This record gives sequence, structure tokens and C-alpha cells, in this order.
Amino acid sequence: MIVNSKNEYSEKLWQEALGYFPGGVNSPVRAFRGVGGDPFFTKRAKGSRLWDVDGNEYIDYVCSWGPMILGHAHPKVIHAVQDAARDGTSFGTPNPREVRLAQLVCEAFPSIQKLRFVNSGTEATMSAIRLARGFTKRDKILKFEGCYHGHADALLVKAGSGGVTFDVPDSAGVPVDFARNTLTLPLNNFAALDSVNWRDIACAIIEPIPANMGLIPLKPGFLEKLRKLTQDGGALLILDEVISGFRVARGGAQELYGIQADLTTLGKIIGGGLPVGAFGGRADVMDILAPNGPVYQAGTLSGNPLAMAAGIATLEELSQSGIYQKLDQRAASLCDEWKKIVKGQHARIGSLFCTFFTDREVVDYATAKTSDTKRYARFFHSMLDRGVYLAPSQFEVGFVSLAHTEQDIEQTLRAATEAAKAL
Repeated sequence: MIVNSKNEYSEKLWQEALGYFPGGVNSPVRAFRGVGGDPFFTKRAKGSRLWDVDGNEYIDYVCSWGPMILGHAHPKVIHAVQDAARDGTSFGTPNPREVRLAQLVCEAFPSIQKLRFVNSGTEATMSAIRLARGFTKRDKILKFEGCYHGHADALLVKAGSGGVTFDVPDSAGVPVDFARNTLTLPLNNFAALDSVNWRDIACAIIEPIPANMGLIPLKPGFLEKLRKLTQDGGALLILDEVISGFRVARGGAQELYGIQADLTTLGKIIGGGLPVGAFGGRADVMDILAPNGPVYQAGTLSGNPLAMAAGIATLEELSQSGIYQKLDQRAASLCDEWKKIVKGQHARIGSLFCTFFTDREVVDYATAKTSDTKRYARFFHSMLDRGVYLAPSQFEVGFVSLAHTEQDIEQTLRAATEAAKAL
């Protein structure tokens, strides 16, 4: 609950931050532009909770945008990072933790025969696309409207996440020639897939669980058709599992839907909350990366020992029997009641959930944009006032963690009931 209704220290920090950072933040959605008002500054986090600098306490359903699947400051993760830090924070050489984390990732994802660690999801998708172009010797790539794959130039075309939050799906500073080689299709449109000359395409990249314009499940058969068309046309299929990887199942969406990618991008969870990403896939594709082949990719801090240690602790914990059934049940206990309370279009896949404030069925970017963002903003602040922190944008998803308790969920549902009445 909020123990101090005032936010003097957050306000003071916010005014200072505006003088140092563009828009006061180091990532756009944190500025609360999608919901109005000023953001709070977090002092600490533990389990399912955040505490801001003024002592206000929140049940957290943002979970650092997904990676805190075990909850904040999980003892095994903290202990692993402390142990690693005693040996040094960065080496610039190979370290044994890289090998162990790679083993855990490859065990969970059969489609990943070899991989490379990077420092973010953006690096992972950017590198995977360069690799696909180098392997196929083709320039054009294909993405889907509203799917966000990081802020690399070639991917900021009809992108989701911050772009859709700010109603700016494209970005200034991206050369026209970059955009010319990026084809976009509407999500869940089978006919659009048939309109493509796949022999001109280096790769198609898609979130198998689109979660950057809100949560929009793919229609049955859509991913399977995309898989077949890319194979038949000699294009690579990149599944962006930066959000879904290890979140909806140990093997991500690929395990959930029984499909394999040529290349997979990962992030967030595999670093246990520390900055990390990875891309990997077929050995014959990965082996054309430098130093073996002509496609260059590098990263001074890639495979950082602290991130590797946090990732190992997290993935080993997630390897326990029954862990995802427990997580799914926890999410269901929230969402099954939530949709009875909050009016809108609801979606849940595993521990991801979303409510669109619209009466229309949401199946793609265009229908997601019919949401009443002003109504969502009022609901967001009403929940925040009651000690529940949701994503500060209609077009982001919520996350349930293993640290959320039945008491947390009961408190959340009481807050939602009051907030819905206030609307």
C-alpha cells in the first residue's frame, strides 16, 4: 500500500533528471507520457514489491519489463552475482560462466545449436538480421506491423512498444534506404503472407507472442504458414523471444507451439535482470559469424561474468519440475477474476496478460490502436494510488512472477474493483 501519499523526493529527482536526460529518462516509456503525470523513482525492490524514494509501496506487475520472473532480489540470484563480483566484474576474455549459461539455453531451445551472447535484445535482433542477410546474400527483410524488435534502424518501421505508445511508429534519423529494404505486413493476415515474393527475402522476423503493442495472440496456423513459406522461399525465420523466451515456457513460444526457428533472439530473463541478450540457431548459419566467417559482430562486454552468473541462477531455478505450471496457475488466478472486473478486451498467455480498453476484438496493430488510452490512463493512476503498479502505457503487457502471492492477487483485485467503479 502507499504509506506516504506525498512524492516530494520523486518530484525533486524528476526536476533534476529533466536537466540531465532527454525527457528526463533513459528509456522513453518511463516518462509516463502514455498515462500522464510524473514517474516515481524506485529506491528498492524485493519479491513482488517496489518501494519508491518517498516510502510508497507497490505490487509490481511490470517486473522490469519481464525479466524478474523469480521476483526482485531473489536470494539465489543475489548470491550468484555477489560471488561473481568477488572474482572481478569484467575480464574481456572468455569465462566459464558463458559456457554454463549457453548449455542451459541450448538445452531449453533445441533449435539453438550455437549462440552468441550480447548485451541487449536490440543487439540480438540487429545481429541476427545482419547474419541472415549475410547467409542468404539478400537485402530485404520482413517484419509485422506493431511488432517491436529493438531500436536498430532497419527495425524501426511500423514498430510497437515505445513507438506505438507515443503514436510515432517510425523514427526520425532512419535513412529512407533502410526503410526501403524493410517490408511490413499486418499481423494475423494470411492473404498478406501469400503476397510476398519470398525468394527476395533474407528473413522474416516476428514475435511468436506479440507483446509490444499489448498482447495479441497469433491466429492458429499463422506461424506455421510463415514457417513453411520462409522454408520454401529460402528465407530464414527469426523468432524474437526476447519477451517470451523462458517466460511462457522453459523453451519459450517454440516449446508452447511446437515450432522451430532458424534463428532465435533472447534477452531479459536469461540475465536474471542484468543487461544481456543472445541470438542463436542453426550451426551452419551461426558459423558464418566472425571469426569463422565474413559476418562481423562483436561486443566488449558480451558474456559479462555478472550477467552470466545471474542468468545461470535464474535458469537453473526455472528448470525445476512444475515451475511453469505454478506460474500459469498464479497468473490464471489473477486474470480469470480480473476480466470480470475490468471492462475491455482481455488476453493472457502464460504469465503475460493485457487488457485493451476497447470494445473491438484486437487482432493486429490497427485494432490495438482503437483502445481508449485516456481511459487506460485514468485506470492506471487509480491503481497506482491503491498501491498497484501496472505498465505506464496501454500498449505494454503485464507480468506475473513466481514471487506474487495469493495475498498480492487478492489485494490487486480489490484495487481493480475500486478503480473500475471510479471509471
